[in-house]
Amino acid sequence: MANFAKPDVPRFSVDVYQNEYLPEGGREVNAIVTVTATGGGTIGTGLGTAAAGRRPSAAVAVMVDCSGSMDYPPAKMRHARGATAAAVDTLRDGTRFAVIGGTHVATEVYPGGGRLAVAGPATREEAKQALRRLSAGGGTAIGTWLRLADRLLASADVTLRHGILLTDGRNEHESPDELRAALDACAGRFTCDARGVGTDWEVKEVTGIASALLGTADIVADPAGLAADFTRMMETAMGKEVADVALRVWTPVGTAIRFVKQVAPAVVDLTGRRTEAGPRAGDYPTGSWGDESRDYHLCVKVPPAGLGREMLAARVSLVVPGPDGTAQNLGAQGLVRAVWTDDMTASTAISPQVAHYTGQAELAQVIKQGLDLRKVGDFDGATAKLGRAVQLASASGNADTAKLLAKVVDVVDAATGTVRLKTRVAEADEMTLETRSTKTVRVKK
Repeated sequence: MANFAKPDVPRFSVDVYQNEYLPEGGREVNAIVTVTATGGGTIGTGLGTAAAGRRPSAAVAVMVDCSGSMDYPPAKMRHARGATAAAVDTLRDGTRFAVIGGTHVATEVYPGGGRLAVAGPATREEAKQALRRLSAGGGTAIGTWLRLADRLLASADVTLRHGILLTDGRNEHESPDELRAALDACAGRFTCDARGVGTDWEVKEVTGIASALLGTADIVADPAGLAADFTRMMETAMGKEVADVALRVWTPVGTAIRFVKQVAPAVVDLTGRRTEAGPRAGDYPTGSWGDESRDYHLCVKVPPAGLGREMLAARVSLVVPGPDGTAQNLGAQGLVRAVWTDDMTASTAISPQVAHYTGQAELAQVIKQGLDLRKVGDFDGATAKLGRAVQLASASGNADTAKLLAKVVDVVDAATGTVRLKTRVAEADEMTLETRSTKTVRVKK
């Protein structure tokens, strides 16, 4: 374990959990890398943040769906206005912010004029007055909302940029390619949490937005729950202290990275997001950090070596953009090793951490597959996949996912994954399971 312990920045530490022993001819090395940030709220100017003891500067854009469907039932729009007001109240003084109304076009609700407001008692009250004028009407083109949020957030010289996006419907007024292009344009420029309210939106759209912009996704089936959810989201956003942290992975000649995945608190595949960072090194984006801990699964293919040989398979560190645009190393480092042995007991043992998160990643996958099969009428296939999901959730102690699965299937025997599909499932229950399928439980150390 290595850590970065200067007093003027959060302390980042890296722990590596693996079985480094490989059999003769073995080529695949797996490791769980735990990254922890602690000691927040005492950040200095070294990372482009505010003076020591103060939170870094931040800008937030709240994007509220104002399409025609938000009027059905009328309480939906009322709760959306109330939730946005609650989020505005949660902003700390000095935070730049804007509210965007989203239909088939994006409209500046507050403050307007291509500007951001500075949070304080007066601007919070003005924003809430502006929210009262929000009404529903028009279509849905989420890419335009994101592009406006990007323009507004980019206008502020701040450390952290974050968006909150609420939608209640499908993105019907632009093509999937247009939304993808908007997400590609915004990726790395701000992080974004996405929420679907009600049950008429598309899970893959909302989770895709959050995944691309390194935020969280969730369902708020009952609009009455929006205010509490928006408050929690904004509190979390206000707790972030370091932006644009990347996992830098260096590997020696002859090795190849098979994948890099975040596996806790949720499964996010980062493999395709690599940017080259010099000879043999690549950076994988992790977004903004407060006081928190996350786990990553690294899989490396190494060249075969003789018995008794040992090599460094990968070196993992953390970097942020420095003031001059070059990467600044946060000092924390973890080493992934490979040792070839003829000790069968050593080489066939699976690290408990690797085994646990391999199961959690499979759990997320089989839930998605099972729900997709159920939708197309392949009930035998759906039963098999969701049965496997019940088995994995039970074995790993993922009680939250087990509860959600029990609303979609009748569990006969969790240990063997024996289940029966329920004949009638509430749409909200199925969508909740799909939306939260990637949420994982930490391995018991």
